[in-house]
Amino acid sequence: MTSSTQPIGSGPTHTRMAAEIWAVADLLRGDYKRHEYGGVILPFTLMRRLDAVMAPTRDAVRKRDAELPEMNNKRIILEKVAGRHFYNTSAQDFRTIVADPSNVAKNLRDYVNGFHPAVREILARFSLDEQISRLASSKLLYQVVGKFAAMKDLEHLSNHDMGYVFEHLIRKFAEDSNETAGEHFTPREVIRLMVSLLIGPDDEHVKGPGQVINILDPACGTGGMLTAADEYIKSINPDAHIYLYGQEVNGESWAICQADMLMSGNPGKVEFANTFSEPAHGDVKFDYMLANPPFGVEWKKVKDAIESEAELGHAGRFGAGLPRINDGSFLFLQHMISKMEPKEGKGSRLAIVFNGSPLFTGAAGSGESRIRQWILENDLLEGIVALPDQLFYNTGISTYFWILSNRKVERLKKKVILLDARDQWQKMRKSLGDKRKEISEAQISHITQVYARALEIADNPDDPDHARVKVFGTRDFGYHRITVERPLKQRFEITEDTLLALRHAKPLAKWVDRDVFVEALRPLLGTVWWTRAAAGDELRSTARNAEIPWPTTAGIVKALWGAIAVSDPEGEVQKAKGEVLPDPDLRDYENVPLDENIEEYFKREVIPHVPDAWIDEDKTKVGYEIPFTRHFYVYTPTRPLADIDSELRALEVQIQKLFGGVSR
Repeated sequence: MTSSTQPIGSGPTHTRMAAEIWAVADLLRGDYKRHEYGGVILPFTLMRRLDAVMAPTRDAVRKRDAELPEMNNKRIILEKVAGRHFYNTSAQDFRTIVADPSNVAKNLRDYVNGFHPAVREILARFSLDEQISRLASSKLLYQVVGKFAAMKDLEHLSNHDMGYVFEHLIRKFAEDSNETAGEHFTPREVIRLMVSLLIGPDDEHVKGPGQVINILDPACGTGGMLTAADEYIKSINPDAHIYLYGQEVNGESWAICQADMLMSGNPGKVEFANTFSEPAHGDVKFDYMLANPPFGVEWKKVKDAIESEAELGHAGRFGAGLPRINDGSFLFLQHMISKMEPKEGKGSRLAIVFNGSPLFTGAAGSGESRIRQWILENDLLEGIVALPDQLFYNTGISTYFWILSNRKVERLKKKVILLDARDQWQKMRKSLGDKRKEISEAQISHITQVYARALEIADNPDDPDHARVKVFGTRDFGYHRITVERPLKQRFEITEDTLLALRHAKPLAKWVDRDVFVEALRPLLGTVWWTRAAAGDELRSTARNAEIPWPTTAGIVKALWGAIAVSDPEGEVQKAKGEVLPDPDLRDYENVPLDENIEEYFKREVIPHVPDAWIDEDKTKVGYEIPFTRHFYVYTPTRPLADIDSELRALEVQIQKLFGGVSR
């Protein structure tokens, strides 16, 4: 919801509030299953929070509503009286609903219907009316409303702390539902680091009077990244006009995000739709974008829509290529790139969280490789920052920030920063799901400074951070994937295995004379020919002697020779139409750096080992990958055997002593 300088769980107010709200689950136990608790607790928490926020102007809104006739601009007038973009005109509130136990359902529905249309749309995402009926039939509605009415802290919490409350609850519900918590929100310290890396280098860009800044998160969850970016920019330029835009496919997360936008008064728009198939916000372009899309999200359900748009080339969003169907990470990134302000104008910067897959998945010519190629050849990738593992709630895997810009400063053009921050973490006092590590404020500041000084640090071997920074040219990640062929060498023989293969080869089943021919070959058991011509003469002679016509069907002939031929490095080189045939079993591939001469590389790296090899130039492809881990690999020498033996002997002595104690 909003950014903080403390990790979730560190402050007493919001953790106590979250615990108090979670205690409502005790009422639901038995009538509701654990994975259903969220359908009740989240909308009631939201309503009670709105109820508290509206309290100061509630009576004024009711009075003004009663005075006004039905008119087109009534909503605008009531918003002005409320001092917010929402209000409630009902005579009910949580206090009055609890005061009338006989009419709880009726009064609660009246209260819901009195909300501003935007709030009613939010509550509809929780199927609230159905929950009211279910709670009433279970005789739980009065108790649940009473519990929430008694929660006084909800009246005093800031939006900032309220964000933590919602995220804590969502994480709990996701765990109980076996859902992926990371699809909803990102740890706040990770958001702060991401925003700092995205906007920090742009301080001068956001300063100045009259700045209008559009920010997008196409997988916004509960909106934490958007509000964190908003706060960061306002800390630099309080007068900036910031518009927040988002899109979210999970109804509950969308509802909480939209509610936060209403309560904080942030202008902008958050759409409830699938970013892949229903991109929102039309032709609006954005100054900054940031996202943490679900890792490895499958796009099979919207395959037709995506492939149809891909056919438009760069007139659509996916002109660079399509990734494999089980990982849509690069679809999110291409969508964000399509929303960049043109570099001829203001230009844009974006940051996105990926796992390791987009760095290297996909060989040369694959969709992923072509997408990386397009990004790098268009000089959009500014840097990649490797984060510690065990940083997210739902996964312990390593993650990376990709930072892209179409308005790089001159010194960064045609360059890419790789920053290894995997050791920048501290252990959490208490684990939350898979999250056992967090990044401190000091570490966020340090990483940001190192990123800003990356070129200087990379050029100075004496800098203490030199080992964690590397700077490459955009073409350094490209390569030619060459196919190295070696000649097919064979001998030809008749063995029991040969006869067995001839009897069971499917193509030969169509040869009516197969069984007779196989038996005719039996006297040749043990025969070896070192040329195809010699083998052919003998086989045809055997067929004539058996009064069998030699087969003319290509499939049958191929299967026959396949059973008799055996690969042999000392055998005859096989040819067809004068061309040497390659041996598919010996086929190999080499990745040649993009700017290196292929022939020179081949002569130096391949020919000394396999002198008869050649390159099939028709199969050469251009590929791009970013082998981040390889660039930061540090060799650790193996321990001396003497040290290992000494430790083993010491352990044996300890074990003997333990056994001795047991026997006594």
